[in-house]
Amino acid sequence: MQDLLFSNLFSTTENTSTVSTTGFLISIGVALFLGLIIALAYSYKTVHTKDFMITLAVLPAIVHLVIFLVNGNAGMGFAVMGAFSLIRFRSAAGGAKELLSIFMTMAVGLATGMGYIAIASIFTVIMVIATLIYGNIQFGQSSQGIRQLTVTIPESLDYEEVFDDIFKENLDFVDLEYVKTSDMGSLFKLKYNIKLKKGKSEKNLIDKIRTRNGNLEILINRHVVKESGL
Repeated sequence: MQDLLFSNLFSTTENTSTVSTTGFLISIGVALFLGLIIALAYSYKTVHTKDFMITLAVLPAIVHLVIFLVNGNAGMGFAVMGAFSLIRFRSAAGGAKELLSIFMTMAVGLATGMGYIAIASIFTVIMVIATLIYGNIQFGQSSQGIRQLTVTIPESLDYEEVFDDIFKENLDFVDLEYVKTSDMGSLFKLKYNIKLKKGKSEKNLIDKIRTRNGNLEILINRHVVKESGL
């Protein structure tokens, strides 16, 4: 049973690999099915696009074919797949969950492309269950109340000290993450990671900042948003 479970679907000898049409169709069919499962698991409680869902669903089959064409040589397969990295995703910036889903689909494609159907299926089931469990519990959730504050100020203000007294009165923690110019350099956009003092309100903080920045745009995110791309 153990040998059957982890056996290779393709017939292999020391130097050659023999693949039947049925074996190829079964393996690529499994790759597409497992890709669909990963895509559906990713979409659970996640804002997503149709294009990205389709990408996750078919990516295992693409990786499968690459590995299949290089005759199961994993090293050569990775070299070929490295060429695909030159083609960047031209969609909106993604985060950790998107990267996780892409790596999962590539792992499934690699396993099915080498003929290890059972391993790919077991891996997908375990990873999907683990992802759903971690997503529904408070694992890794920050309890520190860290938020992101984005403030727009005119170029005439000194962004290094302009809000020091306000922050000292209302915040336990503040860290300037970055400064960005906008509107042809006439405005600065400041992004801070902050933590409110106990008993202090966001509205009070915003009211005091907008009297200082000329009532320009102020944004507070309840969750820290990492800007990243795929």
